[in-house]
Amino acid sequence: MSKMQEVQKEMIAAMKAKDTERKETLTLLLSAMKAKEKDKREDLSDEEENTIILKEVKQAEESLAGAKKAERQDLIDMNEKRIAVLKEFAPVQMDEEQIRKVIDDVFAKLDIGQATPQDKGRIMKELMPLVKGKADGGLVNKLVGEKMQ
Repeated sequence: MSKMQEVQKEMIAAMKAKDTERKETLTLLLSAMKAKEKDKREDLSDEEENTIILKEVKQAEESLAGAKKAERQDLIDMNEKRIAVLKEFAPVQMDEEQIRKVIDDVFAKLDIGQATPQDKGRIMKELMPLVKGKADGGLVNKLVGEKMQ
């Protein structure tokens, strides 16, 4: 069962349970998936579905940050619930230790002992396809920077 089918099934369950907040979140996610599928004119791959889910999570987290800055408790609660629902469908993210292992593997593969700033492009080009959708890009960049020092 694809993620889109799972989302649709959960949305129907939320409608039956009269859980409007969950239904609205799942409706938005399903709409984003269907729009991408329509643009592409073929079924989405698992990676594309995961990318859409992670994008929705990121948008909700940005909205949450804005709500906290504005001290709007109603928006904070709504975005926290939205994030919780979206994370049910998001792929499992790598922790720092797993990311460090992948970085070490890439350094070994590229035969880089002590990296220089000029090597960073080569490292990231090799590294990002391995962690795409599985790790936060900002965290990966930070860890590569630490390893280069």
